Amino acid sequence: MKILNLYAGIGGNRKLWGDGHDVSAIENDMDIMRVYTDMFPKDKFGVQDAHEFLLKHYNKFDFIWSSPPCQTHSSFRQNICVRFRGTEVAYPDMRLYQEIIFLQNNFKGKWIVENVKPYYKPLIEPTIELQRHLFWSNFPIKQKEFNKDKIRTAQIPDLQKLHGFDLSEYKLKNKRQILRNCVLPELGKHILEELIN
Repeated sequence: MKILNLYAGIGGNRKLWGDGHDVSAIENDMDIMRVYTDMFPKDKFGVQDAHEFLLKHYNKFDFIWSSPPCQTHSSFRQNICVRFRGTEVAYPDMRLYQEIIFLQNNFKGKWIVENVKPYYKPLIEPTIELQRHLFWSNFPIKQKEFNKDKIRTAQIPDLQKLHGFDLSEYKLKNKRQILRNCVLPELGKHILEELIN
């Protein structure tokens, strides 16, 4: 199966997919992509804007996983950072909904869009909520329980253990945030298995 992994990060969602698929990963940060390519050397990769890549290349894949930026949708950012830490308010990044609508209406293959539970009522009803994520997809996904990750209080060693990544050899700007952005590998595997089954 030809898989497109957009906003790939270091590959939390992809970690347990194995090597039986033709995976292309798109990430706009070269330092983060270096980690990804070390972890998954058989994947194809590109360092570029994932949103634009989707628009131009969507029809070349069988399955698309998109995880657009979540920070401006996050209830943590809105309820804690804005209210108590003085972070400036920001418009929600509407690429999330642009991609859902685009895939619903243009893509013939299977797709999933992942994001955090937002501080507002989602503008498009999600297919399912798993762990701390909302998912929109065009295939059914069974509910499954995953270990609580204590994402807000976990530190780098805890997050590395949780996701199975060792970032100690990499110079990255914010390792904790990069690890917090990861989809739990078991969750990524569950979704791929649901797609295949």
